[in-house]
Amino acid sequence: MRSGRARSTRRRSSATSSGATAIQALKFLGISALSGIVLAGIALPATGALGLSAKGAATGFDDLPGDLKRPPLSQASHILDANGDLIATVYSRDRTVVPLSEISPVMQKAVVAIEDARFWQHGPIDPKGVIRAVVRDTQAGSAQQGASTLTQQYVKNVFVEEAGDDPNAVAQATSPTLGRKIQELKYAIQVEKQLGKKKILQNYLNIVPFGEQSFGIEAASERYFSTHAKDLTLPQAALLAGVVNGTTLYDPMQHPQAARTRRDIVLQRMADVHDITQAQADAAERQPLALKPTAPRNGCITAVRGAAFFCDYVREVFLDSPVFGKTAEDRAKRWNTGGLTIKTTLDPKAQDAVQAAITQHVYMTDPVATAVTLVQPGTGKILAMGQSRPYGFGTDETQINLSVDHDMGGGTGFQSGSTFKPITAAAAIDGGTDPNTVLPAPYSMDYPSPVSTCGNPWVRNPTDPPLSNEDKSEVGPMNMNKAMALSVNTYFVQLISNIGICPVVQMEQKLGVHQANGAPLQQVPSITLGTQQVSPLTMASAYAAFADNGVYCTPTAIESVTDASGKSLPVPQTSCSQAMSPKTAATINTLLKGVVEDGTGQQAGLKDRDSAGKTGTTDNRWAAWFVGYTSNLAGAVWVGGPSHNVPMTNITIGGVFHEEVFGADTPGPIWRDAMTGALAGTVSPPLPTVQLAADNPQTPEPGASTTPDSSGNTPQPPATPRPPRLRGPNGGKHR
Repeated sequence: MRSGRARSTRRRSSATSSGATAIQALKFLGISALSGIVLAGIALPATGALGLSAKGAATGFDDLPGDLKRPPLSQASHILDANGDLIATVYSRDRTVVPLSEISPVMQKAVVAIEDARFWQHGPIDPKGVIRAVVRDTQAGSAQQGASTLTQQYVKNVFVEEAGDDPNAVAQATSPTLGRKIQELKYAIQVEKQLGKKKILQNYLNIVPFGEQSFGIEAASERYFSTHAKDLTLPQAALLAGVVNGTTLYDPMQHPQAARTRRDIVLQRMADVHDITQAQADAAERQPLALKPTAPRNGCITAVRGAAFFCDYVREVFLDSPVFGKTAEDRAKRWNTGGLTIKTTLDPKAQDAVQAAITQHVYMTDPVATAVTLVQPGTGKILAMGQSRPYGFGTDETQINLSVDHDMGGGTGFQSGSTFKPITAAAAIDGGTDPNTVLPAPYSMDYPSPVSTCGNPWVRNPTDPPLSNEDKSEVGPMNMNKAMALSVNTYFVQLISNIGICPVVQMEQKLGVHQANGAPLQQVPSITLGTQQVSPLTMASAYAAFADNGVYCTPTAIESVTDASGKSLPVPQTSCSQAMSPKTAATINTLLKGVVEDGTGQQAGLKDRDSAGKTGTTDNRWAAWFVGYTSNLAGAVWVGGPSHNVPMTNITIGGVFHEEVFGADTPGPIWRDAMTGALAGTVSPPLPTVQLAADNPQTPEPGASTTPDSSGNTPQPPATPRPPRLRGPNGGKHR
């Protein structure tokens, strides 16, 4: 064991030698720590060497700004689900600000002892520390040692904090230039007047980096020892105090021996300044590092329940919403500053159901992927969002959210196939078309031309190929009920020819439907076949309007936000509007109930619960969909190649081989299972419907609205023939 007395003798001898050298150095340089320009922890030569007179230097110093703007310290933000449980912790810097009372006294003593032992005695600059630096620098012939006080170090870290992640700004904030050092001292003088010693120490311990992505003493305590700053022991405190001097060099995870040596230096320094006894220092030195690290858990990649993409969507909503800042820069700064508690709309039961349905039917290693989104009619709340390709950077992982638009973290979207046909039907019915209208609906036909739009009429190119149905048995004449159940392409193209494209465009706009790249849908007759690329969230939100008497609500993901002080912040609100009449919505309900009861969507039908929906399958099987709803939940399921490059024929998905994939046989069961789990234990009131004539009457018959009676049951129309159940695959081209 080293002798404390021997150390003391060496210190006295060293101090005597240093004092003599200091006097010589000061005479040689012609400066004084008190009257010369000795600033910010560096010793400067005589003012004449700078080309400044003493008077001129003083005047310039007085003119420098002295009011240090202290930005809020960046902290971790917590994203919660609708029940208040943690989804993920996100931060630009892992930090939890704590008061001095929540920091172990031994930690306070350790950092003061090693960084600025005379902190409690001197002002913003320590003359003795400057003399010591002058001595060392003179002996070395160059600037080798600073004499920055803890206050000056705090000021420098404020500059670094304000610089954020901008490397150029950080370099400027830490550059050892004369100008910066002088400014640092001026601010230090002001800070000491404004804050006092205890507040400065508290702020310093909360702002300083400790390595391993931890900033501030609380985060460092958790990172290295899985404990709180108030519970740090003497050896632990000494280790962390030592790390401050070199977060890379003394990183105990990467360089344990160097960290231990540095820790022991801190312990000895604490003994030297009488913060602890020599016996305590010696006992602590014999202790191992005893690290108990907690791995950093930052970002949406750590989200629970497969909600990483929803977490990322919440971030995009925050950065996109003017309520969180007037400019994109303001919002980004607020997000990076953190300290937020963001309660979201995510329902854990619904999210679990979505993830279970996805993993059961589509594997992450499959050549195709699936994305599922559930929303609540009447509120626009996103209750669940998931996909089969996990969030990440590895094989079969992605950072693209397949459920949302491109500007919200998604891709380019996917052709919606025949899931768009109900929007065409809604436009027609809302404009006065009787759903019992019979159209020829041949198996094959040329696109009608010209067709009116909101501008110049659309005219067919003579080279355009003809349009056909999936099966040659699908031939009219037929009414809308049968055409919807069998997803007959020619019927809906004839329908859009009759009413024009403009009413369809107006309806899709009222339902929030647009291309995933943000552009409006193109005004072409094939719009009704879903040939343009949209996102699952867009389609789920649009169908939710059918469930809520024609009221469309913009999707929303954030319920509330509080800042680090607990203050509530305004949040973006959903906007609801009547997209169609309640009778039109009830008619669509009737048509889409037929799809799941007797049409292409039978495999998606829910047991003991009123449901409606529509299948969609595009040419070449690039994409397959099922979008449907009950009175209290709507959902969209897409399956396909994320890059539109996988024809789903002779393909195995989720361990099941398919000669051809249809909206009914893969997206349908996923939707059914997700909805069943999400709605478990809840009641879904019956959907409002209307009475329609027979599936294929010779003359149209007017519809009559029906609403639930006092018992909660919806009166049903007299039994009428239903379209025949499909033989073979349930689906079709743009089905």
